[in-house]
Amino acid sequence: MRDYTSSVSPKGQITLPLEVRDRLGIKPKDKVIITLEGEDIRIAPVKSRLAAGFGIAPPLKEPRTLKEIMDIAREEHAQEVAAEGL
Repeated sequence: MRDYTSSVSPKGQITLPLEVRDRLGIKPKDKVIITLEGEDIRIAPVKSRLAAGFGIAPPLKEPRTLKEIMDIAREEHAQEVAAEGL
């Protein structure tokens, strides 16, 4: 564990030291979550839902046209409705 010192600006802002930003992967415009634990403050990067989901589904072997995508969606919807008995 290492301690860092930063000053508080008149607007209540602090600067995270470069080593901390690098270690946590925090870049300009990223969001952080600040947690108050008694008299201690914990700062952690907010995980992007988009970034967290990136790469979960493998890419298609062949690109699909919009018509093909719509046809697949209609077929899947029809199967769900049929399974519900509606």
